[in-house]
Amino acid sequence: MGAAQDNHEEASPLLPQEGAGEKLPPSSPPHPRALEAAKGCADGVPVVMGEPLAAPAGGVPRESWNSGVLSCLGRNDEFCSSDLEVCLLGSIAPCVLYGSNVERFAARPGTFANSCLPYTGLYMLGNSLFGWNCLAPWFSHRTRTAIRQRYNLEGGFEAFAKQCGCCLSLVEDEENREHLEVACDLATHYFCHPCALCQEGRELRRRVPHPGFNGRSVIVMVPPMEQTMGRGM
Repeated sequence: MGAAQDNHEEASPLLPQEGAGEKLPPSSPPHPRALEAAKGCADGVPVVMGEPLAAPAGGVPRESWNSGVLSCLGRNDEFCSSDLEVCLLGSIAPCVLYGSNVERFAARPGTFANSCLPYTGLYMLGNSLFGWNCLAPWFSHRTRTAIRQRYNLEGGFEAFAKQCGCCLSLVEDEENREHLEVACDLATHYFCHPCALCQEGRELRRRVPHPGFNGRSVIVMVPPMEQTMGRGM
């Protein structure tokens, strides 16, 4: 009797299981915004003109410069007075502006003279031999490349390729793109030298504090209050 009862209670694989007849609740339709996002992306990569663009190296998108090359007066923000100073130095004393940019970028005092003096020599030599400042840009364009690489800024060649829609295969290749960006840095300094120095100065002043004002706390020694001699009780 016990064995028969156990066999009767044993479940058969041919019988429907418990809960098999239950119907799952209907799934809600996808949100319209989700459909638009799915149309605009392909495996997480944005799509432009029906073709996905390759993500930049390292997966981190490059940032744009805070101001354009021809934005001589900068922007109307809290750095407006600093932008006017940069514009004045770039027009009258580019050697001072270049030395200030390198000192701020290196984040240590003492590099101003090491950058300003060689620039001044090349500036005077170019003006005396050729009548214009044509030698200093070959010396100063490396700073622009270093600034662009440190802060992951968009270069001139990449910006041109995005605007015209050509040479995108060269942008996808990191090594070739960097060679072309270095050439664009040199061309920018060579043909728009004062404007390039001013753009770098505005960018650095918004990103890096001056090394002379590094935010260290200053201990102020307060003199003791005036004391009087008195006889103790």
